[in-house]
Amino acid sequence: MSVKPNILVIGYGNTLRGDDGVGPRVAEAVGALRLSGVRTLICQQLSPEHADSISQADSVVFVDAAVDAPKDVQLRPLEPNASTQLMAHAADPRTMLALSRDVFGHTPRAWWLTIPAVKLDFSEELTPEARSGMNDAIGKIRELAADGQ
Repeated sequence: MSVKPNILVIGYGNTLRGDDGVGPRVAEAVGALRLSGVRTLICQQLSPEHADSISQADSVVFVDAAVDAPKDVQLRPLEPNASTQLMAHAADPRTMLALSRDVFGHTPRAWWLTIPAVKLDFSEELTPEARSGMNDAIGKIRELAADGQ
């Protein structure tokens, strides 16, 4: 008997800043696929209010653009920070996991899915590199869902 996965995909970034908007676009595309057991959340930045949704998932995938990163899509496992202290107005995924743990008593299995970003100018268009990364990222999320992660 297989159990349906409960995966939350959070795509975050600014859709008005070129490739920075690739995270929300991935989450939007995954939502349109209507994968069983997968739900999506789209936001401009991570904030403490998202900890409740994170705590209700078995697994969470944080999808973001990466400027200073390898030139390919990276899927890395995440562990929560030791502290929930925010150093800025936006939280990073590890802080969000710590908030989920400390406030709601549950830390889901988690991954950080980063997509190379080339241009962050004022634009709603993705570069060809970001579009290619977006397709790779969607494939990785489909694999996680198929594996019941």
